[in-house]
Amino acid sequence: MADTAELTRNVKPETKSKFGWFVSDSLVLIERSIKHITKNPDQLLSVAFQPIMFMLLFRYVFGGAIATGGTSYVNYLVAGILVQTAAFGSTYTAIGVSTDLHRGIIDRFKSLPMNSSAVLIGHTVADLVRNTVSSIIMILVGLAVGFRPTATFVEWLMVIGILLLFTFAFSWLSAILGLFAKSIEAVQWISFVFIFPLTFASSAYVPTKDMPTPLRIFAENQPVTQVIEAIRALLVGTPMGHHALYAVLWSLGILIISIPFATYLFRRHSTR
Repeated sequence: MADTAELTRNVKPETKSKFGWFVSDSLVLIERSIKHITKNPDQLLSVAFQPIMFMLLFRYVFGGAIATGGTSYVNYLVAGILVQTAAFGSTYTAIGVSTDLHRGIIDRFKSLPMNSSAVLIGHTVADLVRNTVSSIIMILVGLAVGFRPTATFVEWLMVIGILLLFTFAFSWLSAILGLFAKSIEAVQWISFVFIFPLTFASSAYVPTKDMPTPLRIFAENQPVTQVIEAIRALLVGTPMGHHALYAVLWSLGILIISIPFATYLFRRHSTR
């Protein structure tokens, strides 16, 4: 906030357009959110610890009992773990937004000549940074337990692009959950109830073909499965089909709906 005040003093109003001020405000709030990560490394540990547990559990306990066709189970597993990590990591946006709302920091921001939606941008972009670090950790753990990707350099770039787009989309969706929650404590269970079925009722850990018909139809047509299958195809050469296209369309659709809705909800909260 001090950075914002300093920016306000040092830049003359006539030297910046409204868009210029929006960019400046967003950069300051992004820096603020990233500092929260660097000063609280337990955030990274909490995001990475659970996926590492799932990785080891499914790799060594359940992996031998799950048939995945011609793909080794560890190669099958990594894509699901990466997407699950991104989905659960996005809940920190909900926690951060709810914390700002319920602890009075938004009231202090309202006293500054700043764009209110920059707060949301700060949290969602910081989520990209946090999830990028946790994804790198998960890939290293996967390599340590036998993951052997066949992706080319271009395919790795595509994996990164799809994963970042999905993370950004889910972060904005998570921001909506944070804005609806009545307390900081409620954010955690609301986020869990929302994300847990999407990640486990998917192709993250087992192929969907053996699921009961209603569950299989849901699992095969929801966004998490499309993202997982697209990343899995790029990493280890499983059939791609239309998964990459559907993964991008799902993520863009979520963004198109979530960004204006989250911004509307946040401005309604901040003007009370």
